Amino acid sequence: MAAALSGKLRSVEGGRIMFWCPGCDGAHQVGVGEGPGPRWGYNGNPDAPTFTPSVLVTYNGADAGKDGAPPAVCHSFVTDGRIQFLGDCTHALAGQTVDLPDFDGGGDPC
Repeated sequence: MAAALSGKLRSVEGGRIMFWCPGCDGAHQVGVGEGPGPRWGYNGNPDAPTFTPSVLVTYNGADAGKDGAPPAVCHSFVTDGRIQFLGDCTHALAGQTVDLPDFDGGGDPC
């Protein structure tokens, strides 16, 4: 179960933090602090978070490839409460930088 850290972040079991991705229209999770699995640096600011290094998510979303093409990609830097979507994203926000939105909480993490 997720607990609100701020309007923008949720804390998830296992030392994970979840944020809402407007490019995927879903949540992404990163592991912070000590624990199993990959871990990201976190500046500790729930209103203007920075996670390092970049966040790379692959998934079978609406923008996923068809007929054997690779899955959809969301690749970003989250810095000081803004998401910089990199050019390898397969969604409409590729190459753009936007403010981290408030958490909608709809759907499963992608």
